[in-house]
Order: sequence, then C-alpha cells, then structure tokens
Amino acid sequence: MQRYLISTATALGLAIAASHASADTVLRASHQFPGGQGDVRDEMVQMMAREVADADVGLTIEVYPGQSLFKAREQWGAIARGRLDITSLPLDYASGRHPEFSATLMPGLVRNQEHAQRLNDSEYMEMIKEVIREGGARVLADAWLSGGFASSEQCVTSPDTVEGQNFRAAGPAFEQMLEAAGASIASMPSSEVYTAMQTGVLDAANTSSMSFISFRLYEQVECLTEPGDFALWYMYEPILISEQVWQGLNEEQQTALMEAGEAAEAFFVEEAAAIDQEMVDLYAENGVEVVSMSEDDYNAWLDIAKETSYKNFAENVPNGQAIIDAALAVE
Repeated sequence: MQRYLISTATALGLAIAASHASADTVLRASHQFPGGQGDVRDEMVQMMAREVADADVGLTIEVYPGQSLFKAREQWGAIARGRLDITSLPLDYASGRHPEFSATLMPGLVRNQEHAQRLNDSEYMEMIKEVIREGGARVLADAWLSGGFASSEQCVTSPDTVEGQNFRAAGPAFEQMLEAAGASIASMPSSEVYTAMQTGVLDAANTSSMSFISFRLYEQVECLTEPGDFALWYMYEPILISEQVWQGLNEEQQTALMEAGEAAEAFFVEEAAAIDQEMVDLYAENGVEVVSMSEDDYNAWLDIAKETSYKNFAENVPNGQAIIDAALAVE
C-alpha cells in the first residue's frame, strides 16, 4: 500500500509539473544561422532560452535555427506583424522597409569592437532603436559582427581589385560602394552565398567573420581579406522581440527577457575578439590565402563610400544626415 501511495504522489507531482509547463507562454525564436555548431548568434539565442527557463516566470523559448521556421529575408516582416516572437537578425536585411537601417552596415562607420560598444550607448543607436520600435520590434541584445571579403578570383584589397567580379555585398551601402569600384552586384542573404559561389553566380562576397566560419565558405574561395587593423565591414545583428508579443507579457516575464538579453550580450562581447582569429586560422588551415587591407586601401575605399553610400544615405533617407553625424560624433 505504501508503494502505491508513493507512486500516486509521484504521478500527481508530475501531472502538476506538466500542467505548469503547458501553461507556459511559448515564444518562437527564428534565425538563419546553423544551430548547434558554435555560431555565436545561435549560442546567444540558446543562452537566452536557458536563462528564461531558469527564471521560472512561465516563459519558454523554442529556437528554430537555419531558416527552419522563416527564411532570412522574411524574419523582419514576421516579427513586425507579430507572426514571429524573437529573431537574431542582420538589421540591414530590413533596410528595404526602413532605409535608416542601412546605417548599421555603412563602410568604415565602426572601427573596432570597443568603438561598437560606445556606439551602442550613443544618440546614433537611440535613433536606430526608435525606428526599430516604430517598425514593431524592440532590442533585447546588441551585437556588432566584424567581417571581411573573400574571392575565388583575386584578393580584395584596393578598390581596383573588385573590378569585373560578381559580388555579394550584404546591403545597399556596400553595394553602392562596390558598384562604383566596378563590381557587379548580386543581393542575397549570407546563408545563400555558398551555393551561389559553388554554381558560379558569385565570384566574391563580404560577410561577417562568423558567417565565413559557419557557412564553410573556405571551400569555395581562394583568398580571404581579414578585418585586420582596417576593417571596413561591421554589421549590427541584434536579438529582437516583436513589440506586439512584448506588450502581451507580464512584468516578470519582460524583466526575465531583458536580463537574459544582457547575459547574451555580455557573452557575445567576450567571444567577439576571438572570432576574427578563428576565421583566419580556419581559412589558412584549408589552403586559402589570407591578406589584409593597408591603411591606403582603407582610405581609398572610404573616399568612394563617402561619394556614394554616405552621400546617397544623407540625401535619400529620412533624417539620414543626422544619423550619420551622430555616428561620426562617437570617438
């Protein structure tokens, strides 16, 4: 009889636990990056899921990596309309809807990770986050990823080295700069670059160091231009939550999410410094030539950018000049 009573109590406890679990609010988190393979963006989202579970506030985050829930270019629209709850998103992907977001992938605007951290606390970032909120989302964690260039044709250093190459450039600002230097442009998310190179659609691409690692682009290229001391390429890739979803959560749940976002952001800052070196080592080990831009190369590119992407942004984007000025004011 005692054994029966114990098993009944156990069953009752399990039923109560199951009832509590079923009562949890489930948030779906989608991103385009490989899951479970060390990509820092996936790890940030997975960390948030664990932190929220540990907070025990009636929230569960289910993570869908590798475009398994939404395609890369669909995520902003889905989160803005409340069809998706959370995403880790290269914000410039949404610049077609909100052209202000092109300022988060502007050549030479971010110099290094320390500079990126200062930008996060600046008027510039407040202007960007205001557009994010007006668009239907809010930021849970900031992340700036450095990046470089890679080509199957020739090393990308000075502007003349891109002439005639079919290039993936990530966003409008880089597309305008590269096109002015003589490259042909093909637009696509980083998750499609490998296949495009494999099939000859692309000769070259720029993307984040993490994407160069995660998407195994070393299998398709002959030369990598690392960020080095003169990095042109930094991209803002925050973790976002739908504003509609946020407003439906209670205060405890909102606090748990913000604290989880802070933990994920701190984790990213610790990891960021090592990502570039990991990329360089991986590409060298796989027989890819690794080069860096000189200061003269960097300045030549920046001159082109100021006459193309910077100028177009200032003239054609609402509040464009003010956004650029606010960014340039951060030393």
